[in-house]
Amino acid sequence: MEEIEIDEVATPELTDPVLIEGLPGVGHVGKLAAEHLLEEFDGELVRRVYATEFPPQVSVDDGGVAELTCAEFHAVETDGADLLVLTGDHQAGSNAGHYRLTSTFLDIAEEFGADRAFALGGVPTGELVEEYTVLGAVSDADLVDDLEDAGVEFRADEPAGGIVGVSGLVLGLGGRRGFDAACLMGETSGYLVDPKSARAVLEVLESVLDMAVDYESLEDRAEEMEEVVGKIREMQEGPAVPDDDLRYIG
Repeated sequence: MEEIEIDEVATPELTDPVLIEGLPGVGHVGKLAAEHLLEEFDGELVRRVYATEFPPQVSVDDGGVAELTCAEFHAVETDGADLLVLTGDHQAGSNAGHYRLTSTFLDIAEEFGADRAFALGGVPTGELVEEYTVLGAVSDADLVDDLEDAGVEFRADEPAGGIVGVSGLVLGLGGRRGFDAACLMGETSGYLVDPKSARAVLEVLESVLDMAVDYESLEDRAEEMEEVVGKIREMQEGPAVPDDDLRYIG
């Protein structure tokens, strides 16, 4: 097998498609958001990307059939815009692999005529989140105003340490190619799968791309996670310790 191999599954005609990247990351925010788009709009599989940079494993479906690990592109048509949605279960295992794979992803996006891109992800807060804010980063300052109008916040020195992986390189490499690229990062605790943060990110996309998204299935997942969050809060608060007993704590 070559370092990177691409299966051309279908080549539909898309009108000025927008690349949406949602690979695994903090809180699985980007992956959840991208997969929700595919569920809601019945995306069509158009490309599979295999790479030796992915872990040496296969996924196994309900029928016991194995499929080599890969990333996938789906074409999605909405009322507001045509989308080219990139999803998968893994990112590259090395720095060089991230560069090679992101370059390949951008090549595919260009083949379909895309020159805009949104990388979706999460930014960790280290604590449970009550109100979900979406932070932004862009490849060009001219993109800031429209995103701020959609509720995105741009904060100095955040996220701390920058944006790593494919999401960061979609901005860096995509910007060098002339893409209007933005990264939308929903605040999340960083240690739970976070459907609410994914919804906050999708709501920004709704506004920017003038499309309508139904959130019923995502709300169901959010309710399941709320039960988990409730248990975590109970563990964090713990039972009250009487003042008289504090003297025994050494």
